Amino acid sequence: MFDSYDVLKALKKLDLLTGKDVWWWPNALSFEVVIGSILTQNTKWENVEKSLKSLKDCSILDEDETSLKNISQMHPDVLASHIVSSGFFNQKSSRLILLCQNILKDFGSFKGFRNDVDREWLLSQRGIGKESADSILNYACGKEVMVVDKYTYKFLCSLGIEIQDYDELQSWFENGINGNLKNVFKLYEDKKSLAQIYARFHGKIVEFSKKKIKLEL
Repeated sequence: MFDSYDVLKALKKLDLLTGKDVWWWPNALSFEVVIGSILTQNTKWENVEKSLKSLKDCSILDEDETSLKNISQMHPDVLASHIVSSGFFNQKSSRLILLCQNILKDFGSFKGFRNDVDREWLLSQRGIGKESADSILNYACGKEVMVVDKYTYKFLCSLGIEIQDYDELQSWFENGINGNLKNVFKLYEDKKSLAQIYARFHGKIVEFSKKKIKLEL
């Protein structure tokens, strides 16, 4: 029976992330990822990119700490006008502003947030579910968390394993990696961190899922 390490090996041979960002998610480890993780809910990434561009063009989204403060002080209607392309813009606007205010209240800065935030805190925030929380933990904070989503679920189903529960699905992917750490790091001669390996693993699954090819295990 194969495990997630076998899957990672097979995916890595396909060079699915050539030309992509080193963490797959654009501008990883920045505050932009926090915004993007909320905007991408129930919409396509292409729509999120339009919203992010609008925020950048108006200098709302700039340096991490400045962006955090900018959004925390915005009127919901003004922020909503910049993220229309992402859908549910009024709801997302209010939730983003409240999230930014809570980050400043509980952590003082984006740097403090990156260092100290945990999954429990994120899940206590309005509009943040498990996938969004884990995306923020991994792609914004650089923590050792494997993000799973609809692509991950359908991908594993195509290999003959169906796990519907989010936490169980996540555990399946993490356990195979953690149980073969020595071999996993051998796959990456450029000495990527485990957090980055998880990030790229999720990215490989998403990119693979967009192609009509078969995985050879």
